[in-house]
Amino acid sequence: MTDTKKIGRPRNFDYDAALLKAMAVFWAKGFDGASLRDLTKAMGITGPSMYAAFGDKRELYLKTIDRYADVDGCAPVVAFEAEPDIRKAVRGFLEEVILYATENDSGAKGCFLASSVSTNIGQVEGVAERVEKAIEDTDKRLAARFDKEIEKGTLPPDFPSLDRAALLYDMRQGYMFRGRAGWRAEVLLQGLDDRVEMILAHKELRT
Repeated sequence: MTDTKKIGRPRNFDYDAALLKAMAVFWAKGFDGASLRDLTKAMGITGPSMYAAFGDKRELYLKTIDRYADVDGCAPVVAFEAEPDIRKAVRGFLEEVILYATENDSGAKGCFLASSVSTNIGQVEGVAERVEKAIEDTDKRLAARFDKEIEKGTLPPDFPSLDRAALLYDMRQGYMFRGRAGWRAEVLLQGLDDRVEMILAHKELRT
């Protein structure tokens, strides 16, 4: 019996590398400002190849958001989860954030979600859900790390894990914004110990 299924032509380009290049274009020019010509030129592929591998411009944009949330935005969280000492874990998280915010190899600074993608919430279908999920997933992972310390007795039973996770994430976004504005790493690292103590303070923070 003859197999009548068509076998797709193998890609002659690096999918992930092309996606990163597309992200750089969106990051620099925004969704509306990035033309198909800008994207295909940066990715080094033709229009038909882009559509075949990534879909249309909106689908490509959503794929760059997913890629950033899964990989780039995750590095500080991984560092936070891997360090057994909670104080060093919090500091390591913030140091990783500052390093990324000021010395990103791609040349882009700040946070792709906060500085670029968030401007398209309500404008591009699918963006709002992805940004919301990225924030919620990060908060939950950070809170789970604090919960482990509660179980170990390092943190008190009434430690507000989710609230402090949100505060830690908000600090991340603040550093990302400052990095985009041109602040240097050595400046952002000043006062880091005080921020670590703020996150780990046993008493509830009040405004």
